Amino acid sequence: MRILLIEDEADIADALARFLRAQGHAVDHAPDLDSARAALDVAVFDTILLDLALPDGSGLSLLRDLRRGGNRVPVIIATARDQISERIAGLDAGADDYVVKPYDLAEIEARLRAHARRASGDPATESHLGGLRIDRAGARLYRGEAEIRLTSREWALFDALLSARGRVLSKQVLEERLYAFDDAIEGNAVEVYVSRLRGKLGAEAIQTRRGLGYLIP
Repeated sequence: MRILLIEDEADIADALARFLRAQGHAVDHAPDLDSARAALDVAVFDTILLDLALPDGSGLSLLRDLRRGGNRVPVIIATARDQISERIAGLDAGADDYVVKPYDLAEIEARLRAHARRASGDPATESHLGGLRIDRAGARLYRGEAEIRLTSREWALFDALLSARGRVLSKQVLEERLYAFDDAIEGNAVEVYVSRLRGKLGAEAIQTRRGLGYLIP
């Protein structure tokens, strides 16, 4: 999952970004509205975590612009403002969720995943693929009672394909889901992770459409 973190407090942004990256997510950090708008102009994000009090204005202005432009990306407001009137204003502006600082990092990550699942049209936390049982809430995968261990990047790629089940995702789209702007991307990274997943899940779990990309049927 690729996340845009819009937060001007460096300590909070650093801690949250490190935590989310450790869970296998690609995180781009924008400390103000200008850099957030620049990121949104060139990349597609699965979710946005948005502070309200930013150096160059209110996060609500960005949120309203997104919704007016038809962008339905899930947005979670994460702010120190805890007045009921401010919660109502955030939700009325188009936010999908509203949390107040200080917050638990694991809870924030769970909320981001939940909203991303809903946006993909599949809010279920458990599904099946052949003989595999998938716990998307816990980011775990089982064959029978035995857990299949995936690295964070392997899970991120698998989850991206699962969210688009039945549709082909190009190598470029998958790279954009797995890597933030500052990440170094090896030319064959997607192929490597697909190969590793096939080795763990079975050769037919992920299909190749030559010249187009990959899909989970």
